[in-house]
Amino acid sequence: MGALRIVLTVIYIIICIALVILVLMQEGKTAGLGAVSGAAETYWGKNKGRSMEGKLVKITTGLAIGFMLLAIVLNLNVF
Repeated sequence: MGALRIVLTVIYIIICIALVILVLMQEGKTAGLGAVSGAAETYWGKNKGRSMEGKLVKITTGLAIGFMLLAIVLNLNVF
């Protein structure tokens, strides 16, 4: 079981590094820009899932779920 724990730890570290890189690649959410931002947000909000930003959000969500699950599994101490 020691080998399985090492493999899971390596995967965990890779997910951690990928999460940091993906979060840094994403655009910041700006607030308080007024009517211009509101009008643009409704148009771009429709196609957000197809854009690069939408893909980054989906990948980040998946990696965050994997990160949490691996953290729980690695802390069970069953290995």
